[in-house]
Formats: sequence, C-alpha cells, structure tokens
Amino acid sequence: MTTAFSTCDLCDAHKGDTSGAFRVLPPVFRDFGGRGHFGGPVSTVKCHEDNSLVKAALDEPGQGRVLVVDGGASLRRALVGGNLAAAAARNGWAGVVVDGCVRDVAELAATPVGIRALAAMPLPTDKRGQGQRDIAIQIQDVWVRPGDWLYADADGIVVAAQPLHAS
Repeated sequence: MTTAFSTCDLCDAHKGDTSGAFRVLPPVFRDFGGRGHFGGPVSTVKCHEDNSLVKAALDEPGQGRVLVVDGGASLRRALVGGNLAAAAARNGWAGVVVDGCVRDVAELAATPVGIRALAAMPLPTDKRGQGQRDIAIQIQDVWVRPGDWLYADADGIVVAAQPLHAS
C-alpha cells in the first residue's frame, strides 16, 4: 500500500518535469471500484478483447501492485468484471486500470479495490489465451512500464518512473 498522496500535489511538485519520468493520464477514465484512492507499482497486460492474461495476473499475489491493462481502448468487450475484481481484492492488488471496458458495475463498486476504465459494457470477452504481460504499453498515448508507480484519486491518474511522495 502506498502512503497518503494527492495527485494534485504530485502534479504541483512535478509540473516542471520534462524528462518523461512523470506522466499524467488523460481524464477519460471513470471510477468503478470500491476504493477511489489507490496506488502502487505497476504490472501490465496488453490484450484485445481477450481477458485471459488479465485473469491470470489477478489470480496471482498482487502485493499492493496496480495492474494496467492496454485493451486498445476497445468499447466492444469488458476485460474486467465482478469475478476478476473479487480475485484482485482477495489477492492483494491495489487497483486495476483498464484502457477498455468493465462489467458488473454494482459488484465492482462493492469490491475493496481501485478500478478505473473507459466505460461499462455487459459483453464478456472471448478466451483465446492471447496477449502479452509485463511489457511497456501505451495507454491513451501515455507510456506505462512495468515497475512504474501509478497513483489514482478523485482528481486523476499519474504515473512515475519511481515512487513519489507529496511535498
């Protein structure tokens, strides 16, 4: 678990950073989880309308990490639903950020894990075992790499190359 933070304070402290080590995701993600304030080291999955690797990741010990899923911004299938959110909470994941859709919205809201996604979509994915894990991905034109740190609260989502503390 991360210490207390505010994404606004983090942005204030790093607004002059032009190195690319501090990045802000665009404000297109909706809050679906039972925890609106979360953060931790990043693990990644890249997949398209197939959540096999998302399930495999969330079934593993999360150790306070945040799973960032590059779903290609697809609005046609849900990559995370109630069962996977429950697995994330049970296995110690701090949160899941999906560049794509989720489903089982009421179940997600009742689960003590942070969940951000573009939209809700009731259709599930096909299970083909396709995708990649723990690679550098681009979410809404922002690079996110395994080992980065992600911080999310009511004001937005920021990503940094190393752990940050609000000043």
